[in-house]
Amino acid sequence: MYPFFDKGGNDGNGDFQLNIRDTQPLINKQLNFLLPFMGFGFNYTWLSLHGYLSFSESPIQFPEYPLQFPIRDWPRVDDPSFIGIFYSRCKVGQLNGNEMEEYAKKRPGVYFRLERDLYTRKDQFGVEIRERAKWDIRQGMVGAETFEPKHVIISTWKNVSFGGGIPTARRITNTFQSVIVTDEVRTYAIFIYEWMGWTTHTEAGGDTTQGQGGVPAFVGFNAGNGTKSYEYLPYSQTTYIRDLPGTGGANGFPGRHIFRIDEKILPGVCIRDLIGTNLPLTFAPENGHMLGGAMVNMTGPCFQLNMRLTCRFNTKDSEGVVLNQNRASCIMPWTEAEGWVDFEISLNGGPFYWKGRIYVEPPNVSPALVWFDDEQFHLTDPKDMTLMWDPYNLTMNTEAKVTISLWGYKENNIEPELMYIDVLETSETNDGKIMISPKSFQDRDNGEELRECKMGFIKINLTNPIQEVGMKNSPAIWSRPMPLGWYFSDQWRRYEGNDWVQKMCDRWIAKDRLLKNFANELPMCPCLLRQANVDRGRYAPDFECDQDGNTQCFYHQGAQHCVVSGIPNYDGSGQQCCYDLAGYLMLSSDNKWGGKPLRHHNLGLLPWNEANKIPTLSHWLADIMPFYPCCLWQDEQSSGCQNYRFERRSSQDCVGYQPPGGGTVFGDPHVYTFDGFKFTFNGKGEYVLVRANSPRVKLDVQGRFEQVKDSPYGEVMATMLTAVAAKDNVSATVEVRLRPEYAQWRYKLDVLVDSQPIYFDRYPQKIQHFPGVTVYTPSQILNQSHVVIMFQSGAGVEVLENKHYMAVRVYMPWEFINQTRGLMGNWTFDQDDDFTLPDGSTKTVSESLSLDTIHSSFGNLWVVHDKETEGIGKSLFTHSNGMSSNSYYESKFEPNFEEEPEIPENVTWVDKNLVEATCGESLECQYDYSVTLSREFAIFTKYYQDQFINIREGVLKPEARVISCGALATPANGRKSTFAFTPGTMVKFDCDPDYVLVGERRRWCYDSGDWNWAENGEAQCIPQSQYNSQRAGITTAIVLAVLVPLGLIGFYIVVKLRQNAQY
Repeated sequence: MYPFFDKGGNDGNGDFQLNIRDTQPLINKQLNFLLPFMGFGFNYTWLSLHGYLSFSESPIQFPEYPLQFPIRDWPRVDDPSFIGIFYSRCKVGQLNGNEMEEYAKKRPGVYFRLERDLYTRKDQFGVEIRERAKWDIRQGMVGAETFEPKHVIISTWKNVSFGGGIPTARRITNTFQSVIVTDEVRTYAIFIYEWMGWTTHTEAGGDTTQGQGGVPAFVGFNAGNGTKSYEYLPYSQTTYIRDLPGTGGANGFPGRHIFRIDEKILPGVCIRDLIGTNLPLTFAPENGHMLGGAMVNMTGPCFQLNMRLTCRFNTKDSEGVVLNQNRASCIMPWTEAEGWVDFEISLNGGPFYWKGRIYVEPPNVSPALVWFDDEQFHLTDPKDMTLMWDPYNLTMNTEAKVTISLWGYKENNIEPELMYIDVLETSETNDGKIMISPKSFQDRDNGEELRECKMGFIKINLTNPIQEVGMKNSPAIWSRPMPLGWYFSDQWRRYEGNDWVQKMCDRWIAKDRLLKNFANELPMCPCLLRQANVDRGRYAPDFECDQDGNTQCFYHQGAQHCVVSGIPNYDGSGQQCCYDLAGYLMLSSDNKWGGKPLRHHNLGLLPWNEANKIPTLSHWLADIMPFYPCCLWQDEQSSGCQNYRFERRSSQDCVGYQPPGGGTVFGDPHVYTFDGFKFTFNGKGEYVLVRANSPRVKLDVQGRFEQVKDSPYGEVMATMLTAVAAKDNVSATVEVRLRPEYAQWRYKLDVLVDSQPIYFDRYPQKIQHFPGVTVYTPSQILNQSHVVIMFQSGAGVEVLENKHYMAVRVYMPWEFINQTRGLMGNWTFDQDDDFTLPDGSTKTVSESLSLDTIHSSFGNLWVVHDKETEGIGKSLFTHSNGMSSNSYYESKFEPNFEEEPEIPENVTWVDKNLVEATCGESLECQYDYSVTLSREFAIFTKYYQDQFINIREGVLKPEARVISCGALATPANGRKSTFAFTPGTMVKFDCDPDYVLVGERRRWCYDSGDWNWAENGEAQCIPQSQYNSQRAGITTAIVLAVLVPLGLIGFYIVVKLRQNAQY
């Protein structure tokens, strides 16, 4: 057990809590730091004699047994938030007089010790507690290898007896201790059960003499407020609870049980009884590189050292190693997949009982754990290069020896091939840095088959893994995909000649010409960056050229931002659009840095185990690697680069691009339909925002409206958006919820995909793909306050949160015209049919309609229930803990129906002048301020409204459509004065030195979307020598055209004169 004292301190009682006794079992303790617990964040706790640390102010009333959490009747009945090491009715016991050890002789009762700010502590006790907690957590919990404890809470229940027992039963006692350790981001709980003499108090059916029988104590955690709980099975409320002092085995100590408890509960010890526990596998890391090499540590079943362990990653098996009864490890193999896949283990060849989900990271987004410190590796003949790597991702021992190898990738057959090429260095010290000299490889000959590899990776693994990690297979780390010209260039030159670059490009062009023409099946690029940023359903940020994240844009130099198709089309292809600093679409007809159509989307295509469908690798091989020999390793004006730019990967211009339609819900709540009609609807329940159900398109977007919290004046008769759920045809269902205010310390919104929580705070998981849907958060969003949902149909749902106020925007491509129903109306460019009802009839639309009429005759008709309703559908939301859609619906709820609500006379902090000063002309803002009496609520109503009006006026309205004159190619060896292509643009052409411009020198873009006719021919830049030759030829032709007739005339005259002379 951790130290606790009954002497010392200011009052001489040490950690002993005098104020906790049978008649006063609960006292408050201020923590003065953030304690993350099950998604919430607390800075206080209540310490109870009854075996728990609570985050509720009032004692918990015990309901009927067995206990069930969350409380089903919440909010009518309080649902406490607590950490329950032995949640039962307890009283202070007595010593039996046979205590031998010093700690056992301490007074019975409850002890509490708080050790804060351990990072900077220099005193002996502080250092000892920090180092002990660090060791215990790191060794006892998978995934905690870098944890540094900042605060420790030690609570000890010594010799506590059971409530309701006879007087002599006070000598039958339990002793247990809870140690809570946190760095204010991660929180761990260690439960230590020193002695257990009883299991059940009398109210739960225990006998009065021994405290046995009935329903034993509850062991586990409850988040409170009707949210979620975790019961520690098979021990809690079963007879197995007596096994707690002898099981667990965390850090090798019987009776010690460890958990991670900050966001969700993850047990860190094994469970002996598999039957009936139904516990998931705990493992770390929960992600790994697609090419494999991640060492996954796991806890779940109780392992034995001679046990055979098989780990299955999606469909690939890997043999594991048992380290101790609580921990085993597997090395992740090459797993041809991306995103979340099944991870499960088998013991001794048995069934795969223990299951989880692991995130497979494609190589282009997985952290670059191996990298060169400069960009020379892009070249064919670089100088010496410094290779760097993260040594601690292999082992904490920087003196270990590692092997550095080169691997290639190709897709010549159905089966993709990841091929070992060469060892670059062996038995190198794991210090994270080495010099690579490409010249040392120039005389090597790897054979014809390996020379076919144009792209590949650098892999680093342990030279002697058995010595370092106790496994035959070594953990490994990989570089990002890279061209292999720096390694193979001398071999390519030796076998193909000095023109090997041109030959490589020409072979790729010839091969690509034999493949299907895919570009005409891709969506059109938006003309302007502001359009691309709004077209949320079709385009997501390209994280390799992202104005909010990675701005390097190596393959699109001069671009400020690129977007890509959020989901591959049915052939696995995708569109890429890049925008220059002026916000105009960059075209490959202007230079080689423009956006390009992608034959293979980076996300790949199911089944992922075939060539052309591998995430990242197929895309790199078909779309990025050819750029090197055709344009980067050759001049931009070479025939190969011209073919690449103008034929094989030619940017699509934006002629004919149609921006999406859009609607929004914000405030308490206010709705803008797709046709721009605005109204207020304060329904309470779950409602259809958008529904499209036809053979052409299928989509459901639903919103949950809950009552606004009370104001200082009293109950607020209005509602607000708190959750959104969406599903497209056969896609996964995505739900975005507003987290409770006390749970927003880290994440603002909860995202659930098919009822499973998803997080986006790691860079490789910023964009995640699920069946039929892609979900992402922008690069700069670290608190999950902005979520975008993209469907295969091109529909997009954008959910935003600010200061606990939520808004949703829905974007639709033109395929949804006259297909939508729901609160956001029927999109027909005509507001008259926006109030289409579920039965297909139409309610008259008028700005004079009262809020009461809209509420009863239109809005409330779109309420959804768990049961399917014709024309409406069924609820898409996840309902847990016995709740349903009816739990949120209140048919008799009557909101404030006044168009201009009156401010109560006795409200002194709000008046009409303040409302007008805050809201200006926004009636929605004025309404919200007057109803909620909250200036902050009104400010964010106006904020969301102004944002959407700007989006609608600038992009969504048909009148805002951008006319494009299309591509106007930059002449070879020349320049354009501007890359703009909108009406009114004048483009001037110039040529590089030693080139002369011929043809039309200026072009104008007309309002009709056409460039003016090139009367003098298309602009061309020709060499000065060619121009001079042409001019000389023209001059010669003119001279000849003059002299030949004159010569003929002269000859004729001479002949005539001679004839005359003869006569």
